[in-house]
Amino acid sequence: MKKEIFRGAGVAIITPFTETGVNYNELGRIIEDQIAGGTDAIVITGTTGESATMTDAEHREAIRYTVEKVGGRIPVVAGTGSNETSYAIELSQYAEKVGADALLLVTPYYNKCTQNGLRCPLYEDCGQRQHSGDSL
Repeated sequence: MKKEIFRGAGVAIITPFTETGVNYNELGRIIEDQIAGGTDAIVITGTTGESATMTDAEHREAIRYTVEKVGGRIPVVAGTGSNETSYAIELSQYAEKVGADALLLVTPYYNKCTQNGLRCPLYEDCGQRQHSGDSL
């Protein structure tokens, strides 16, 4: 793990949009305001950030942009959960590659899984990853 993640307050931020997609100027302003206000971590692309409505390109770019904008000042937690397990795995690997400090995962929504059904590669992988700050 790069930084201690679960200390203080992590803020789940919105993803601002225009008619054509993510408004990165506004996203940058929101990130800077949160850091200036003393937040301890930024949570990007969770449900507060409208992740379920984002295209793959928007989702990836929002994570990459946030990691770059934060620049290591505080931890970045990237929401990478999905109803499609293989996509969640792929997005989680991407987030880690671009420098997210931890992942925010969800069990597949709208699908009723048994507890045993949750023992899939995504969730088993969490215990073997280099990050101990992942949250399910």
